[in-house]
Amino acid sequence: MIRRAMVPGSFDPLTLGHYDLILRTAALFDEVVVAISPNGAKSTLFDAETRVKLAEAAFADMLNIKVCTHSGLLADFCLESGCCALVKGVRSVSDFDYEYQLSLINRSLRGEVETIFLPTRAEYQHFSSTFLREMLKYGQPLEKYVPAGMVEPLRQAYAKVYKI
Repeated sequence: MIRRAMVPGSFDPLTLGHYDLILRTAALFDEVVVAISPNGAKSTLFDAETRVKLAEAAFADMLNIKVCTHSGLLADFCLESGCCALVKGVRSVSDFDYEYQLSLINRSLRGEVETIFLPTRAEYQHFSSTFLREMLKYGQPLEKYVPAGMVEPLRQAYAKVYKI
């Protein structure tokens, strides 16, 4: 039986923290679905298609990682995708509290979906996609914050969005 997990997020854009979480999940499960989802509480820099392309490029060499988008309830999409678990990274107590509340909602909707929390590695705790967007905006170095090979595609995508 194939054990498949889902790592959901807006990934706007994908950071080294996300990348590390997904690789760690891939080491625990046979297959990983990276579900790029809308987040009504956030305004995104990149459209869903761009975020998928950037994530696919980051995981091009990983045969057990698939990137897709979804809409609707995450718990439903998890089951439709054949996933037995949602894996969420947590950087802080406030992240955990928020994600824990979501896990309770998902469990009430679809009891078969387990949520697994993985603590972020210390070297990735201090930054987020929001931080990374600011770094892009001001032309700062990105190499310490994004997967190898992602700096130029990110800069190109940013230039396209802002027509610079």
